[in-house]
Amino acid sequence: MQCLLIVDDDPSAILLLSRILEGEARIVFATSGEAALRRIRDHAPDLVLLDASMPGLDGLETCRRIKADAGGADVPVIFVTAHADLELETRALELGAADFIHKPVHAPVVRARVRAHLALKQKSDALHRLAVVDPLTGIANRRAFDDALDQEWRRALRHGHALSLLLVDVDFFQRYNDAHGRRDGDACLRRVAGVVAAATRRAGELAARYGGGEFAVLLPHASLARARAFAQGLCAAVEGAALPHGDSPVSPHVTVSIGVAELVQGCRDGGAGDRPCHECEFSGPCRAAPGLLVDLADRALYQAKREGRARVACLQGAVPSTSS
Repeated sequence: MQCLLIVDDDPSAILLLSRILEGEARIVFATSGEAALRRIRDHAPDLVLLDASMPGLDGLETCRRIKADAGGADVPVIFVTAHADLELETRALELGAADFIHKPVHAPVVRARVRAHLALKQKSDALHRLAVVDPLTGIANRRAFDDALDQEWRRALRHGHALSLLLVDVDFFQRYNDAHGRRDGDACLRRVAGVVAAATRRAGELAARYGGGEFAVLLPHASLARARAFAQGLCAAVEGAALPHGDSPVSPHVTVSIGVAELVQGCRDGGAGDRPCHECEFSGPCRAAPGLLVDLADRALYQAKREGRARVACLQGAVPSTSS
């Protein structure tokens, strides 16, 4: 069931809307703008009904902050207001509001508008899933991985925490296709993808199909030591799935080689626009850093293959800086 967040400093108004919308969605509520922002992080609502006039963080500022956050940017916001103020409505629309409900509320109008926006959100989410999910394996695709890598790199740079990446390659996958046929090859990739996805349990971790028989795993907050342990467990889990490989020189079962990389920030500034970073010696190196992390993981993967496959190899790098 979809989730609806009602935000109003008046509990009686929340109760009224909850009764009108009972059965339309799972309802959560907040009595302030600050609480609303926390609810969005905790519940990921599909629609927000937002009172325009609240003490402290008012409706306009709450809407602005919702839309500025990656977790709320695509969530439709309906303002509930007692004012027939064109200037307020114009400002709300500029901030990303989707619609308005005027007080005193009329139950049929509220239900109709909420149903319409929940239906649109459902369609939007379905289209988004098609755009970011690999159709063969059902996990994230390359586009979703690239977007997540960019976001996590910026977050790591901003807060100074570790960021590691795994590139996972099915050993001798072309030989598997030749020996078992492409239909079984597709089934093999789905099984391996399931093992990889099952291993990513922490918030922010992402398993994605990188291309062909290769997968990527993004591990925010993970040092090289933790990423190595994660990769070794993943190697064992894939081999433990005991998928027969009729033409592998290293094992009678499907195995993977994994390249692990951690990229340590040599700076914290990151530049802005075309301005060079204050600390790095290159113009905008922090923007290129996600690509450097992929290059490191790719080099580590080739090292694992050179050393015999069905194993893990690790590399660590740093963004160059004048202070390092």
